[in-house]
Amino acid sequence: MDKKTLDWDNLSFSYIKTDYNVRCYYRNGKWGEMEVSSSELIPIHMAATSLHYGQEAFEGLKAYRGKDGKVRIFRIEANNARLKSTCEATLMPALPDGLFHDMVVKVVQLNERFIPPYESGASLYIRPLLIGTGAQVGVHPAEEYLFVIFVTPVGAYFKEGFSATPYVVIRQYDRAAPLGMGTYKVGGNYAASLRANKMAHDMGYSCEFYLDAKEKKYIDECGAANFFGIKNNTYVTPLSTSILPSITNDSLQRVAADMGMKIERRQIPIEELTTFEEAGACGTAAVIAPIERIDDVEKGVSYVIAKDGKPGPVCKKLYETLRGIQYGDLEDKYGWVTVL
Repeated sequence: MDKKTLDWDNLSFSYIKTDYNVRCYYRNGKWGEMEVSSSELIPIHMAATSLHYGQEAFEGLKAYRGKDGKVRIFRIEANNARLKSTCEATLMPALPDGLFHDMVVKVVQLNERFIPPYESGASLYIRPLLIGTGAQVGVHPAEEYLFVIFVTPVGAYFKEGFSATPYVVIRQYDRAAPLGMGTYKVGGNYAASLRANKMAHDMGYSCEFYLDAKEKKYIDECGAANFFGIKNNTYVTPLSTSILPSITNDSLQRVAADMGMKIERRQIPIEELTTFEEAGACGTAAVIAPIERIDDVEKGVSYVIAKDGKPGPVCKKLYETLRGIQYGDLEDKYGWVTVL
């Protein structure tokens, strides 16, 4: 697609073809050299472990064009560390130190013309993907793997943008089991959420809201995002063995602490929703999606959080601070940004 035909101000969160992707193969017990490709296709054996046994992992991060024209990539090393954790859990070989970083930088540079302008508020989404490509009929790890990174320009994840939206509690389905794969970024967790997500959308909600799989008493996740609540100058977020450790959530906690807030990571009973002054879902795609209310249809209860239907002042400040760091409008005192 020609950059000139893109409507930067009205990008959706969807795939748009860019110029290049970067790849690296693991064969004979070692990783090879970085390769550049213009193909959107991956040749893969029909018996590849990624297709049959879900041996795959992915990440998501973004690059931003600042007012000064410079390009900034947010928290490369945190995504690298999380991918390594997923590799350990799925018995896939971790990338050598430095390779993840170099490949992210390379693919952004190769597709620089697709990084949206500062004024648009859009960004370049970066998708690293690691898959087992070796043929295996028995349930065993593959001997060959492919690591590929592609990019695409994106707008807001939710069409409503930064505005408070309603969620609905879904009890019929679980996103992930305690001590299962919920703390790792594998595709199976997202496949497990599709049915509940469709149910929520069909009911007119922006997203589904999960409780813990074991007791159905405690807050788990908001669709594919982490939950946080604000009350009494405290940032509260769930502590669980089934929740993905969100890099955005980690970033927000550090920003909140520097704003003078207390941080609590603990189990949150669903009834505690009545006490929160503000709440939101957070992740790479949306940064913060403020929550208007959470309806527990099965119990006949509605937890209204944003009384006026608008994002609260703390969510707004957290959002603006993190976005300011990402775009270079605010000082990056945390060392999170890689400037190209």
